[in-house]
Amino acid sequence: MIQRPLGRAYWWFERQSLCTAVHQLLAMLELEHGFRVVDVHARLEPDEARRPREGIGNPERLEREMHQAGVVRAVVYPDDREEGYLKANNAVARMSVGRPLVAFARINGTRDPGVGAGSRLKNITASRKEFHTSPDEIEQYAYDDRFVGFKVHPVADGLPDDEVLDQLAEVGKPVLVHGGQGFPPSAVEQHFLSRDFPVILGHFGAYPLQRELMHESIDLLDEYDECYLDTSAVRLRDPMERAIMEHPDRVCFGSGAPSVHPNVAVMEILTLDVPEDAMKKVFSNNPTRVIEELAP
Repeated sequence: MIQRPLGRAYWWFERQSLCTAVHQLLAMLELEHGFRVVDVHARLEPDEARRPREGIGNPERLEREMHQAGVVRAVVYPDDREEGYLKANNAVARMSVGRPLVAFARINGTRDPGVGAGSRLKNITASRKEFHTSPDEIEQYAYDDRFVGFKVHPVADGLPDDEVLDQLAEVGKPVLVHGGQGFPPSAVEQHFLSRDFPVILGHFGAYPLQRELMHESIDLLDEYDECYLDTSAVRLRDPMERAIMEHPDRVCFGSGAPSVHPNVAVMEILTLDVPEDAMKKVFSNNPTRVIEELAP
């Protein structure tokens, strides 16, 4: 008779087996929930050599997982790049053709998003380089039918300068902002919410899992009519229930795929203690009001 390994080794083996089983179950399971679901936050990786493992960022895999979760359309943008996003944006736009995907152009900037003395000094001398997004590029993206909005990750890509932000206000398309420890809700308020365009604050402005920042982001909804929160990688039900109950018209479903399977993200909303009508708003009505291209 084979003896089971004891202690930590057995616990680790059992945990790995459980994780594998859950992943396989998710792959087979097709949710039947009766909602029309659209996703404001997913990522594609057009360069295969940069994928950390097989299938990550693959449009066929994303489309398959969307189908399993009952997601009918999704916003997509490229993964991190060190020097500019022109090629990656164009690649994501090409990958979206003929699929239930709509592309956001990812943009970068010259400014350090920090608030310390070092960041302020660096920003005094910061100047736009060839690979930094310019106001002209914002205008070109805005009038290119392939792109329906913009993605900004200030910590990874730098904060756009005032001229670029002014041009974003001029074109008026929605901007998905990665919020969290490195760029908290107060920074989003200072740099983005004073301008005239819809802002979707990713991860409830609290990546990774900063409960206090989540509640700060919810407070912003009282003051700014064009501020929305997306549910990607939020995980905590109390802040999501609070936001949906207090501001049912301002929360948008986001999966965070491929880091999070869309099935998991959808189930997190379905298991909240909120009215069915509020779920319908989160899954479809709110996202399509902000991003018209997600509508049927």
